Amino acid sequence: MQMNANYTSLVAVGDSFTEGMSDLLPDGTYRGWADLLAARMAAHTPGFRYANLAVRGKLIGQIVDEQVDLAAAMQADVVTLVGGLNDTLRPKCDMNRVRGLLEEAVERLAPSCKQLVLMRSPGRNGPVMERFRPRMEELYSYVDDLASRHGAIVVDLYGAAVLGDQRMWDVDRLHPTAEGHRRIAEAVWQALGYDPEDDWQTPLPVAVPPGWATRRVADVRFARQYLGPWIGRRLTGRSSGDGRAPKRPDLLPYDGPGPHPKDQG
Repeated sequence: MQMNANYTSLVAVGDSFTEGMSDLLPDGTYRGWADLLAARMAAHTPGFRYANLAVRGKLIGQIVDEQVDLAAAMQADVVTLVGGLNDTLRPKCDMNRVRGLLEEAVERLAPSCKQLVLMRSPGRNGPVMERFRPRMEELYSYVDDLASRHGAIVVDLYGAAVLGDQRMWDVDRLHPTAEGHRRIAEAVWQALGYDPEDDWQTPLPVAVPPGWATRRVADVRFARQYLGPWIGRRLTGRSSGDGRAPKRPDLLPYDGPGPHPKDQG
């Protein structure tokens, strides 16, 4: 595939996945695949501009209400839209409503940019994934249909076995690690027509699975630090994104995210 030198701007729309959790930087902010992608595009195109409107915890209705019109007005060359997965994780989810809102978002965004990018998001292998898999696959069938009708690119992360590997997921079991985000950035980079840097689907090295005791300690930590608070927010109608501003609300020149400890060896 040839380098595409025509992409001069990128706007990312979505929730915590696009905000970059759990790719934590030393200053307490998150980097993530969208920042990494923007940095690579900026290195290729001087004056490249980037905005990231994503906010953790947002449902597809909130994304449509709070982000889509802002993104469309920016008239960026590339817009990425990833949303709806938070809806599928709710006990009660109206998938017809989710489909309608996704369609509304795509219909507004596709004409506003040169290339709209949608995704079949990855999922961590395990019992939670199996419980919600039917809804997720229904969501992704919507994504495929919308992409075919509106000329969008679909990046199939769900179909990549390596991104289901539990080692690619942070201790909260909801967000990719820094390595997971790096591979996702590479996948989108290649989908946009840029020359590959590596094979993002390369499996991780074979490792000895953790023992029973180690797994139980991890389960207890997960329940105390993440599952309990998540359930509490659901019961009280709160969200982790309440009152939080978009990550990068303006389409401005971009020189890359801050340094990451793992990048420095």
